[in-house]
Amino acid sequence: MRESIKDKFVVCGIDELPDFRGKSVTHVLSILDPERDDPDAFGDYGQHRRLTLRFHDIIDPAPGMILPQRKDVEALLTFGEGIDLVPEKSDHLLVHCHMGVSRSTAAMTTLLLQDHPQADEGTILARILRVRPQMWPNSRMIAFADELLGRGGRLNAALRRLYGHQVKVRPELAEAIRSYGRGREVDSALLD
Repeated sequence: MRESIKDKFVVCGIDELPDFRGKSVTHVLSILDPERDDPDAFGDYGQHRRLTLRFHDIIDPAPGMILPQRKDVEALLTFGEGIDLVPEKSDHLLVHCHMGVSRSTAAMTTLLLQDHPQADEGTILARILRVRPQMWPNSRMIAFADELLGRGGRLNAALRRLYGHQVKVRPELAEAIRSYGRGREVDSALLD
């Protein structure tokens, strides 16, 4: 993967959106809870293309909650077809969810792998980790991406290695994920 993509994308939470106005963002992927209004911050952004997806940050069915679906990942891949993150292009992508930890990092992983099909899954995850150290991608979204991008389980395995890393260096994050009902992800961590 070319290191030059580092300045071509941003991952953040809703509270950080005002920090990126005037930063030449050309594409925005918003992942919001279904009941949440669109953030006001986009009124201060320049012209950009935006896709909004609405589902909860869960991996198993829960009463009153909407799971991410395969169609959601298909929609973000369709959106990604119009984005070119190479230095010669002026595209600059911002992906956000509520906290900028799970849904957004899963989406960014998917989009970067789509844009760089020869890239190693672990390299892509490591790149996002440098930009967003608190990342914990939603495993349900990643499973759909693994399948849709033809990664043959390699992306799922790389995700479990990332979880193992995060369990070691950010145990508080792993415990927060467990408390959100996603203990299955913590338990799947591949510890070295």
